[in-house]
Amino acid sequence: MSGWQAAIGVCHARGEGFVVVTLLEAKGSTPRDSGSKMVVTHSEIYDTVGGGTLEKLIIDESRALLALGVPSQKVTHFPLASKANQCCGGSLSALFEVFPAPRLKLAVFGAGHVGRAVTRILSECETRVDWIDSRPEQFPEDHFVNVRQWVLSEPESYLEQITPETLVLVLTHDHSLDYRLLKALLDETEVPYIGLIGSQTKATRFEARLRRDGIPETEDSRWRCPVGFASVKGKLPMEVAVSIVAEVLSLPVAGLAANPGVSWKSVQSVLGKS
Repeated sequence: MSGWQAAIGVCHARGEGFVVVTLLEAKGSTPRDSGSKMVVTHSEIYDTVGGGTLEKLIIDESRALLALGVPSQKVTHFPLASKANQCCGGSLSALFEVFPAPRLKLAVFGAGHVGRAVTRILSECETRVDWIDSRPEQFPEDHFVNVRQWVLSEPESYLEQITPETLVLVLTHDHSLDYRLLKALLDETEVPYIGLIGSQTKATRFEARLRRDGIPETEDSRWRCPVGFASVKGKLPMEVAVSIVAEVLSLPVAGLAANPGVSWKSVQSVLGKS
């Protein structure tokens, strides 16, 4: 068990959902004071709010909220004698802040100018990004908590890690590598979206090569080239990146649930029971 502060960073780095539990108000004899915190994931806990039956109730409620997969906040009141069956006799209220795992997972191949710009934008979004390139010197020194860098001499080997819900952007410096990645992704995975940087001429040539290599037309609905909204003008890397990310975030699979929040009325209602 480690501190809750470090745990938040660990969970972000893993792309793992978590709940931050904060004791809002403690009255009478309680195992921990107001302000105590812990972090709960699907399989682990970090830090403690006192142990015993109370902590088990808090962990169970945290994991039930996490299973819903929706960002939310909730306040629950715990009279220790009646609800937690503890002899302390006090009472406390706990705030549950739910941070589910990002629903949008991307694999970005290429750490060139456009790849860096795309990843910088995605680092500010509710996404989990795996960023792949064979050239370690291409990655920037600054690291983003939701981006994991993969230095692979053969970027195609990353496909062993890919999951069916992952969205893919192929933004490399090498047309030959672009084609190998596209063919392998269509042939070996079930990813729903592959955005490929390039021109319409490149797209036409790649489509012809795919037919010659036995990839049927039915797979064409999974890839798009040129990637990005044509309505977003400009050729600078950041301008191209904006058009690409705008397209990705507009996809139906990229929809994020609204955060219902916690109302002040519900907080007052719970604290009034203390």
